[in-house]
Amino acid sequence: MKSTSLSLIAGAVALAAVTGFAAVTAPDGGGTTTAGPAVRLPVERSSLLCPAPGLSDLAETAYTSFTPAVKGGGTPAGTAELLSTAAKDAVKDTGKSKDKKTGKADPDKPVVLLKEPGKPATAEVSGADAPALVGTATGRLAPGWTAQQTTTVEAGDSRGLLGVSCTAPDTEFWFPAASTAKSREDYVHLTNPDDTAAVADIELYGPDGTLKSDVGEGITVPARSGVRVLISTLTSKAEDDVTVHVTTRTGRVGAVVRTADSRTGSDWLPASTEPASTLVLPGIPADATSVRLVAFAPGEDDADLEVKLLGKTGAVSPVGHEELHVKSQMTAGVDLKDLTRGEAGSLLLSPAEKGRATPVVAALRVVRGKGDNQEVGYIPATGPVGAQATAADNRAKGSVLSLTAPGAAGTVKVTASAGSKGGTPVSKTYQVAAGTTVAVTPPVPAGLKGTYALTVETQSGGPVHAARTLMVPMDGIPMFTVQTLPDDRGTVEVPAAEQDLSVLDD
Repeated sequence: MKSTSLSLIAGAVALAAVTGFAAVTAPDGGGTTTAGPAVRLPVERSSLLCPAPGLSDLAETAYTSFTPAVKGGGTPAGTAELLSTAAKDAVKDTGKSKDKKTGKADPDKPVVLLKEPGKPATAEVSGADAPALVGTATGRLAPGWTAQQTTTVEAGDSRGLLGVSCTAPDTEFWFPAASTAKSREDYVHLTNPDDTAAVADIELYGPDGTLKSDVGEGITVPARSGVRVLISTLTSKAEDDVTVHVTTRTGRVGAVVRTADSRTGSDWLPASTEPASTLVLPGIPADATSVRLVAFAPGEDDADLEVKLLGKTGAVSPVGHEELHVKSQMTAGVDLKDLTRGEAGSLLLSPAEKGRATPVVAALRVVRGKGDNQEVGYIPATGPVGAQATAADNRAKGSVLSLTAPGAAGTVKVTASAGSKGGTPVSKTYQVAAGTTVAVTPPVPAGLKGTYALTVETQSGGPVHAARTLMVPMDGIPMFTVQTLPDDRGTVEVPAAEQDLSVLDD
């Protein structure tokens, strides 16, 4: 009986390391278990989902898979692989991922296989038919595992640099800054990682409230598959600012919105962090020519928000837009124009009145360039770096790292990993003053070959929020994409179990 009880405790701790949930209960009559001081353990399993890259035959997509170097020992060996949801001809340069007889991609073999922590693994796909990917990391490759999908489309309405961090599966997502305007083609991409079908609902909210639609209900996402839904087909109303709400009735999905505009190109719109009364949107480029803020209040109360730009020297209020009123269940949008005035910054949204905190979600639509040479990117509200966060697919040139401390000052350590084809890791420490944003050219691995990852770790103070901007100019167009860096949840807090075994002794 004694060994059975101890096995249950060990099993519960292992469960906590995977799910973040810990509950230890001894069998009836088998003693008592109490929770001691909490400890943090590395997760033992992580899941990521990458949407189908695009709708253009000109699309060229690079995948980068990365797990930060392991600290300490004792973590078991594991695997990290991204698998195709369908056998396609689009996969290239992926080693054993093609069937020798047909030459087609084999869905049972990885498109990207990560072999060790600290060094990125990469692959490339091309064309409009490239499938969505589903992935799992275990053992020492699970804590902090991240994957970046970066697509370049050189021409057409879909042109642009489209970047997205592959997402963890969940049951609810909020996407402010989508649109059903005639100039836009916005798709919701849903990817199901599981072996059974998922059923999802898509709700749309415009400036006047719910955009009624029956066809957004009960959307089936087949097992280990992806579907995309053009949101303008879900309603007859053309609205510039729309909030998309995705929930699942059964199962779970990864969700992200792909936007395309006839004038400003295309990019991915990731989900906002969960509704909160204070939000941070980091990483507005210094040369942004247009910044549009879109917010939504999902609850029953209106929200009055104070708007602050956190720049190099401190916080300022945008002239004429010091506050934003967001009505309950309605989407509010405001054009902040050239908000940054040549200085990189981050946006802080907080309650305009103390004691009246109303949860909201928010995102920024950012444009660089002018006239026919414009490019769009999106910055959703995001959580702090926390213990650790990572951005994969950085190049020797073109990366900018934005760090902002909306409250107390903070210090972070930034590590540039080994390159995917060679290079030695390097680290640098940055201090961020309270209420400011620091935009830096991040460290580059010595002798870099290929691409590399940036890992940000909080050293003291904070919280610090971060975003990475990747810039790849092409034919006079300042193509770019921004990825936020929330905590990677590579470790979970587990109560240390203390059991009174005296009643077990015979």
